[in-house]
Amino acid sequence: MENIRIYSHSACLSKENGEGHPERKERLDSILESINDIDDINIDFKDAPLAKYSDINLVHPQSYLDDIFLMIPENGLVGVEKEPYADTLLCPNSKEAILRACGAGISASDDLIGGDLKRIFCAVRPPGHHAETSRVNGFCFVNNAAVAARYLQSNSEIKKVAIIDFDVHHGNGTQEIFYNDDSVLYGSIHQHPLFPGTGLESEKGVGNIFNAPIESGTSSTEFIEIFNDKIIKNVIEFEPEFIIISAGFDAHKRDPLASINLNSEDYLTLTQAIVEVANQYSDGRVISFLEGGYDLLALSESIKAHLKGLSV
Repeated sequence: MENIRIYSHSACLSKENGEGHPERKERLDSILESINDIDDINIDFKDAPLAKYSDINLVHPQSYLDDIFLMIPENGLVGVEKEPYADTLLCPNSKEAILRACGAGISASDDLIGGDLKRIFCAVRPPGHHAETSRVNGFCFVNNAAVAARYLQSNSEIKKVAIIDFDVHHGNGTQEIFYNDDSVLYGSIHQHPLFPGTGLESEKGVGNIFNAPIESGTSSTEFIEIFNDKIIKNVIEFEPEFIIISAGFDAHKRDPLASINLNSEDYLTLTQAIVEVANQYSDGRVISFLEGGYDLLALSESIKAHLKGLSV
């Protein structure tokens, strides 16, 4: 059984989005409480450091970051997108939360490049997979998974990275960032139609993008079959040297923002399938990032299943 490191930080709990917003700090509270209840997996916690601008700039230009941080209010909330879609919000504590969330993946990358550790989960917010190169989107400012991938490629001998996304919403940001780069495979299974509206199978990049859109009401059995056939098979053919997971838990049947019917234990099955590929091609190395998931009970249960899968 593999040890698991958890990166998180109290700053990620200080990011406010206002009353009634689905991406709330209680999500992370419930996850951390759930992790603390686990007694059959060896887990250690580390504080996520602040990401350096130079590392974030591997994906996002500095002018983009400057524009975001200049919008941060002294008090209250500011919506980054234009009305009526201003649901990606900045609060006075946003800068540290954004930099810590990204810094978690950078430190996780260093840990896995230079040590014996194989599995790391980044329990952070704000999430990242909707953030494009120069566009804030869908609660996301910096694409944490994409920065980690580029950091790995820039600071180690790793060249081929697979990013597997099982969030119920398509990771339009990750797809946009790597659309013309065959050194990174992006595979996503997601409900369609649903926000953000991207992720058709016809969106193939340079043969490195693999989308598996699924219909509302898809059962867990169907989901897992599609995931294995359209995502895992292609990842195996790619033979990645490293695997990153965009781990959203909003395909759960309890989630209020979608209508897919996964059970909590299905996240064990999905994670085990990914770990099997990692063990075969990636020296077992996996970094998983928290993305979506908006029902607290579903999150609490699904995280335990996910970490159990990572520990195999």
